[in-house]
Amino acid sequence: MQYENKVEFEVSGDYALFSDPITRVGGEKCSYQVPTYEAVKGILHSIYWKPTIIWVVDKVRIMNRIQTEVKGIRPIKYNGGNDLSFYTYLKDCRYQVQAHFEWNENRPELKQDRNEHKHYQIALRMIERGGRRDIFLGTRECQGYVKPCKFGEGEGAYDDTEELAFGLMYHGITYADEAYDDAAKEHMTVRLWNPVMKKGVIDFIRPEECTMTKQVRPMKAKPFGKDQNNFIGLGEFKELGEVT
Repeated sequence: MQYENKVEFEVSGDYALFSDPITRVGGEKCSYQVPTYEAVKGILHSIYWKPTIIWVVDKVRIMNRIQTEVKGIRPIKYNGGNDLSFYTYLKDCRYQVQAHFEWNENRPELKQDRNEHKHYQIALRMIERGGRRDIFLGTRECQGYVKPCKFGEGEGAYDDTEELAFGLMYHGITYADEAYDDAAKEHMTVRLWNPVMKKGVIDFIRPEECTMTKQVRPMKAKPFGKDQNNFIGLGEFKELGEVT
């Protein structure tokens, strides 16, 4: 399906660490071989985000050869002091991303901010400028860089690889304010899936299509509105009725 609000960009970095958040509590850390849906969505949030919209990642193209590098790290312990761990990072990373945004139907109080042209043009400008906030490839120590591109252009390392499966992987987290059913609106839910790369491209399934899920903890959506004192930039109208 094609969307008029589709964005395409390339993100690259020297290192990346894409992993399940549950494994980041402590000890050794090892990156998945490819980006997770949630990691790419986080990059989109750093480029441009408002609670009015939900970014949906359509596909990712793996441009460089998958290779890893092990580093000795001295992380800070939760109870104080330092520890010694070995982290396995992806290195020399480069990906093409195709995504689009949809309205967050769980935010009826922001209905007046549903100006597709406005959000789309801002998103394009932010991609050209490298994002509104710092870009990270999985974790903060893995700095990333964003620039516009045409998805599918250029030579990729896996263009001739018919199919490559990666087994069970973390897909992402469904938060209460982006829930797609009534049960998910009351909990934070973790999603899992089995990605397959075909000719260098991974087509992501939508969050609601993930059949393997686990509720982590109870959660309520944060309300927005003038009565909540957090409506700045969402409810300021000009004479023409446009939302700033």
